[in-house]
Amino acid sequence: MWHVLVWVGIISFFFYFASTNSKLTLEHLLVIFVVFGGINIGVFYINYLWLIPAYLDKNRYLRYILMMITTAIIIGIGKYGVGLIFKSYVLVHDGKALSFWEYFSSTLFTSLLFVFLSIVLKFSVDWFTNERVQRDLETQRLSAELSFLKSQVNPHFLFNSLNSIYSLAYQKSETTPEAILKLSEIMRYMLYESNDNKVDLEKEIHYLQNYIDLQKIRFGHKAFIDFKVNGSIDNQRIAPLLLISFIENAFKHGVANDPNSPIKMLINVDNGHLSFYIENKKHNNNRDASGGIGLNNVKRRLNLLYPKKYNLTIRDEADTYICELSLVL
Repeated sequence: MWHVLVWVGIISFFFYFASTNSKLTLEHLLVIFVVFGGINIGVFYINYLWLIPAYLDKNRYLRYILMMITTAIIIGIGKYGVGLIFKSYVLVHDGKALSFWEYFSSTLFTSLLFVFLSIVLKFSVDWFTNERVQRDLETQRLSAELSFLKSQVNPHFLFNSLNSIYSLAYQKSETTPEAILKLSEIMRYMLYESNDNKVDLEKEIHYLQNYIDLQKIRFGHKAFIDFKVNGSIDNQRIAPLLLISFIENAFKHGVANDPNSPIKMLINVDNGHLSFYIENKKHNNNRDASGGIGLNNVKRRLNLLYPKKYNLTIRDEADTYICELSLVL
């Protein structure tokens, strides 16, 4: 439909322009722009739909040139034959009849112009199509990678939480049922409310608070946590399960039962910008043999979800481990 509209528009424009700026009769204009215009458009599509796909796209350059020359000769002869039907309109110039070679050489340029236009259109369409396909493939690849990374969060989180509850059960703690219930609430959020690309920041913070409460139960309510949230978190959205890895590592590799060195967590939200700070005292008795799946995961997700919109600083000091994250929500 677009092709038809464009050709009708082009022919109509030149038809109108020629009719208002020349002494040509209506019949003369119809022959030039409709009959021979239709032939030239045919040359365009012979090259666009047949010669280019059959030869040029397959790198058969010599065959393409030979077929193009053959087609141009046949079209030139055909145009001359049609010109004989409308001899007074086509084969006469300034009162002088044109010979075959005179007419053929003049019409060859017109045919080659339409061939050139079809090549330009074909390569332009192919380029834009390839660009769109590449963008779609990249989007699908990133989406699949994000889904995979996010799917890793749940098993990693569950593994750590079950270890904590196992510890409580092993000690026959009365808080084990409460811990299981808290874990159930956390998993409900992870399974059913964090499936979108972004979630309400308020819900994400509530989820973090539930996890902290679960850890406090594990420590027999003897964990010392300084968790603060500053700024307005209403109407703000964030990628789900983005901050939990930092908090997990603080509990897993840090000291949580020292009142003189509590785990410090601060979330500050200001004008669409989030700052997250976490600090914990280190101990060396509980190293993760798997090599820290969580932090590698969250770094990759940050690169995919917030490219050039975040800054992550990790300071691994002798006795203290500090993470600072700032990102544009």
